Amino acid sequence: MTPTHDNDDFDDEDLGPSKSQLKRDAHGLQDLGAELIELSAQQLAEIPLSDEVLAAVKETRGITAHGARKRQLKYLGKLLRQEEEGPIREALERIQGRHALTVAHHHQCERWRDRLIAEGDAALTALLEEFPHADRQQLRQLMRAAQAEHAAGRPPKTSRELFRFLRELIG
Repeated sequence: MTPTHDNDDFDDEDLGPSKSQLKRDAHGLQDLGAELIELSAQQLAEIPLSDEVLAAVKETRGITAHGARKRQLKYLGKLLRQEEEGPIREALERIQGRHALTVAHHHQCERWRDRLIAEGDAALTALLEEFPHADRQQLRQLMRAAQAEHAAGRPPKTSRELFRFLRELIG
């Protein structure tokens, strides 16, 4: 009599992750490596990385050949397997969150500047309602000079000054 295999004894957890899952994980770490090489040196210093991974990230930045860069990213992904992924991702999300806030602030200043130049006193009144501590006189002077500059087709020197003023005001 031949022994029968009882399917109840078989447990999927005994096999470990599938080959497909391992490949997805490897690609995820390569993507993480690609995000790391895009960071500035100051941002990279905020990420908890070993010296070996940090050196690999810096080396990857200098590689421009497509095939060589792809190989280096695979190597970086391999090195990242030995790192604790959670703290790295958390630090990266913090940095990206700050970047998103900076971009949003920049866009808000641009919208106000464009509105002040296009709408004039109506936009100035709205801005002063939102930011009552603003210097009304300086804002009006910058706004009118930027409007004249825009109408004359001159380079946007005063428009840039208005943007800087708004960045300080809204910041």
